[in-house]
Amino acid sequence: MMANTSLQFELPNHLTAEKFIEKLTAKVDMQPVSENYSLKTYYDSFDWRLYAANLLCELNQSKTESTFLLKSFNPEQVIASMATDTVPTFAAACPDEKIRNHILPVLQMRALLPVTTLEYTRYKFNIVNKDEKTILRLLIEAYDLIPSRVLLEPVKGYDKIVGTIRKELGLMDVIEAHEPALVNALKILGRRPKDYSSKLNIKLAPDLRADVAVKYIYSHLLKAIKANEQGTVADIDSEFLHDFRVAVRRTRAGLNQLKNVLPAAESARFTQYFAWLGQITTPTRDLDVYLLDFDQCKQSLPIALREDLNPLYDFLCQKKKLAQKTLAKKLRSPEYISPLIAWEDLLKTTVVKQPSEAHALKSIKELADIRIWKVFRRVIKSGKRIDDQSPPEELHKLRKTCKKLRYLMEFFQDLYPDKHIKPLIKNLKDFQVILGDFQDLAVQEQALKNFSEEMMATETPARTLLAMGVLIQNLEKRRNKTRAAFSSSFKTFDREEIETTFKALFNA
Repeated sequence: MMANTSLQFELPNHLTAEKFIEKLTAKVDMQPVSENYSLKTYYDSFDWRLYAANLLCELNQSKTESTFLLKSFNPEQVIASMATDTVPTFAAACPDEKIRNHILPVLQMRALLPVTTLEYTRYKFNIVNKDEKTILRLLIEAYDLIPSRVLLEPVKGYDKIVGTIRKELGLMDVIEAHEPALVNALKILGRRPKDYSSKLNIKLAPDLRADVAVKYIYSHLLKAIKANEQGTVADIDSEFLHDFRVAVRRTRAGLNQLKNVLPAAESARFTQYFAWLGQITTPTRDLDVYLLDFDQCKQSLPIALREDLNPLYDFLCQKKKLAQKTLAKKLRSPEYISPLIAWEDLLKTTVVKQPSEAHALKSIKELADIRIWKVFRRVIKSGKRIDDQSPPEELHKLRKTCKKLRYLMEFFQDLYPDKHIKPLIKNLKDFQVILGDFQDLAVQEQALKNFSEEMMATETPARTLLAMGVLIQNLEKRRNKTRAAFSSSFKTFDREEIETTFKALFNA
């Protein structure tokens, strides 16, 4: 289908679609083409990746047809369409090449999920001239719960009629629609586009009491845990578990780094609980990563060995299935649910006027300054101790310290000028890449060795084990190369200007 531009308008509440048709028919020659009861279902990923990329996916269904549309909006434009009754869960499975090529880079591993469904009556009209030639196509989507829409589809060579119709619409208080109908549909549900994001955006007043502020931060993270809980249990896509784990890790980092703010006994109890959550979710997440990286690993092998790696994929899928089943059971158990309820209750409890915890009455800005500066100094001190002979454990320890620093900076970034805090976070992220890659490669290498031993007992073809051996060697080479790059990577972070900015922001 060729891309075509539509001009969209919104009817005022006092003007029904039927009345609008009656009024416009008195002004221009409108020939009815069709009238159908229809359903429009919007699709996107859980984290709104399509909407953020200015894209809409719609499944429009009526008695006569069922069409899946990919559109851009602002302005609204049909990019591609296909006749279908079902929407593929993942972009890679979309049979239409044009749609697939547009949405796959955006969605990546995320599932395409229904957001909301609208019922409406769709009217099609042709506006014709004295010679009975169609000079403009007009579509009306008459909704019950949201304002109805008018769509103008210009016909090449008859541009003047568009201006004429726009004037008539203005006389009837019909206004141009600047947002998709999806926005109005979500308002009815108490929602809005992009109402979920894994990114932290926590607004804090600098003089807010520390105990109040940390409860606010933890509540924000708890919301993310609960939002991803069911998607994790159902294994809809791998990012539900990823975001679940990130929220858990951030909560753990807060409890470990912002001590003497909440009651000590409660902090200790929930530190242990969130550590347990990290442990029970690790096996499934690791297998997710191996499966997501499988094609890349396959491509790293010589062509003659690539297909021999396929039994490993089947092996990983089976292990993932078992790990997921175990995880889902644990996330439905009292061991998970009861402490989470208690954690939520604690966060809802009003703080006392005179708490006994040493840092509870500090302003959150003062506490943030102290903790960020201290952890930054720890990162620099640890990094300077690492040389070519340092054991891998030292790099792993530094990686964990860097994560704590980053989480603290992300918690409190709203307290500092964007022009200073954002570049510092970016510099830290860039340095973290080398540490993360080194650790991930080491873990993957050891995991492959373990998988090889397990698969030897299952009559795995010798060529598969050979391919896995080559893959292990590749991982080892990449790990050694990454290890050798540590020193230069650390120097890019351990710069005088970065330390000066840290000191000015957090140790003034």
